[in-house]
Amino acid sequence: MELKATTLGKRMAQHPYDRVEILNAGVKVSGDRHEYLIPFNQLLDIQCKRGLVWGELEFILPENKVVRLHGTEWGETQRFHHHLNALWEQWGREMSDIAARLLTEQLAEISRFSAEGKWLTRQATLGVQQKILRALDALPIPVARLETFDNCRELWRQCQGWLKDIDSSRLQHNQAYTEAMLSQYAAFFEKIEASPLNPAQARAVVNGEQSLLVLAGAGSGKTSVLVARAGWLLMRGEASPEQILLLAFGRQAAKEMDERIRERLNTDAISARTFHSLALHIIQQGSKKVPAISKLENDSKARQALLIKTWQQQCNEKKAQAKGWRQWLDEEMGWNVPEGNYWQDEKVVRRLGGRLDRWVGLMRMHGGSQAVMIDAAPEEVRDLFSKRIKLMAPLLKAWKTALKAEDAVDFSGLIHQAINVLEKGRFVSPWKHILVDEFQDISPQRAALLAALRKQNSRTSLYAVGDDWQAIYRFSGAQLTLTTAFTHYFGEGDNCALDTTYRFNSRIGDVANAFIQQNPHQLNKPLNSLKVGDKKAVTLLLDDQLDALLDKLSGYAKPDERILVLARYHHLKPASLEKAATRWPKLAIDFMTIHASKGQQADYVIVMGLQEGQDAFPAPARESIMEQALLPPPEDFPDAEERRLLYVALTRARQRVWLLFSKEQPSVFVDVLKALSVPVARKP
Repeated sequence: MELKATTLGKRMAQHPYDRVEILNAGVKVSGDRHEYLIPFNQLLDIQCKRGLVWGELEFILPENKVVRLHGTEWGETQRFHHHLNALWEQWGREMSDIAARLLTEQLAEISRFSAEGKWLTRQATLGVQQKILRALDALPIPVARLETFDNCRELWRQCQGWLKDIDSSRLQHNQAYTEAMLSQYAAFFEKIEASPLNPAQARAVVNGEQSLLVLAGAGSGKTSVLVARAGWLLMRGEASPEQILLLAFGRQAAKEMDERIRERLNTDAISARTFHSLALHIIQQGSKKVPAISKLENDSKARQALLIKTWQQQCNEKKAQAKGWRQWLDEEMGWNVPEGNYWQDEKVVRRLGGRLDRWVGLMRMHGGSQAVMIDAAPEEVRDLFSKRIKLMAPLLKAWKTALKAEDAVDFSGLIHQAINVLEKGRFVSPWKHILVDEFQDISPQRAALLAALRKQNSRTSLYAVGDDWQAIYRFSGAQLTLTTAFTHYFGEGDNCALDTTYRFNSRIGDVANAFIQQNPHQLNKPLNSLKVGDKKAVTLLLDDQLDALLDKLSGYAKPDERILVLARYHHLKPASLEKAATRWPKLAIDFMTIHASKGQQADYVIVMGLQEGQDAFPAPARESIMEQALLPPPEDFPDAEERRLLYVALTRARQRVWLLFSKEQPSVFVDVLKALSVPVARKP
């Protein structure tokens, strides 16, 4: 069937198309010089319009394209349109059955995740999108027409949810999955630990993202979650014991984790490793030579003696070096360096030994050549750092020579070697799931080891448990942004928070949480307490009241209630504690630095030294150019890490905290705490 423009209509319209012909499944619009084939599977609508004299047909195509035919006799145009439209709609109904079947198949595949009890990861969600897009590409009718067919309309709207608002669809799916798992495995969550897991803990356990950060506030049960996660993977058959890698930062923490796993999971097949023991294992498996750990790593006195001897020899033999070191210690460090052979001065040697040890350690952790270290330094300190690194070069060389003489490696070298073994493919990772404790303490070097492991198998999941509010080890190379910008470094993933603390009461929690969150760089998270505390649960007290406080505690503290006395530095241990065994024999008192108290808890905590001036808390920034160049950059917030240190001190307490401050030179934190309605007591 064909429709043509009239002779007069053709002459008056002056249009490239003057006839249309119905084909098997489409139309051909043509003129003397032009021809346009329109298959039905590209046709969105056919409109019949009447002009002043003649008829007009419009063929609507995707992307707002329109093909028009003018100058046809109006009655013929109506009859042609009616016939063509009937054919096109009949064809559409037939094709809609095929489209509905394709869409149904895609939605059925998505729903199988729920039926099979699978978490839908972001990576898997992208796969779902791609499958839907491929299905749409295979449809026999234009996507824009799906809404017009009753058998396709709802199916298409469901698919649109996965295409337009994929995060919402994924979250909806995972929420349904989580609720189903918590209900189906209620007995597991009830019994996996000594106390039943709370909802937030259980949700963290079943979360199946490939990169997951579990924010675990102080006392929120992070160890319980790690143990339960390992148990969950085993019970669900998602991993065998040898496919689970559990990492802790210290040997003691790893040992405690092992004991907890044996007790709760009744297995020896999963054991926690430190990063160093992991690196050693990788090298042992992927290298012919098994490295020995240098004895110097566990002997700080021997390390410092080696470095001081090298430094003294350097200054003694080379005047330019001695002059450079004098300038460094005098101008940058602000030391009063004596005249003459200052490198033999006992006070200088005593002050410098620990710093040399630390600086060499930072250089070893970096692992690059001098040129690479200099290039990586911030531009504002690069020139001065270049001079300092040249002065340090002989000490680094002496350190490497000592390692070679032992035929051993240091801890930094161990991790660098392990990364090298992985990158060269000499060791193939068997681990499908990597679980990391105290993740906020991770350094770029350790993060690189994790990345090298995951690179071997893109489906390896990373389950990181930590608390950015308790990140207090930047001085040893920890980089906070590896936690606060987790997905940037470890790939698209998720984060969740353990929202209940089982340690301290609500008053301690309110003060500590408000104090730490004044830093906008800290991640926001809820942390609720089960116990109510009165306003005196956190109290400011003058630092001359320690004896009076311990006298009062001796009257009501029970023998099994621990008292923890904390200070910023070891040498601030109160002299009063020397008489504690006789004056307060019934009190269980321990003293330690705040750094050492991480992971500890006590019924009562006494924090010493909230003062300015000598041994101030917060401690003033004392970083040399070496730290500025080799450590991760600090946050742009005053006393950020010192603030986290006080947060750690506050959250060691179950019942009460006393913060002892100097009346003459109070710490800047005292005013901050007062603003948070912490009361000041003249007497305990």
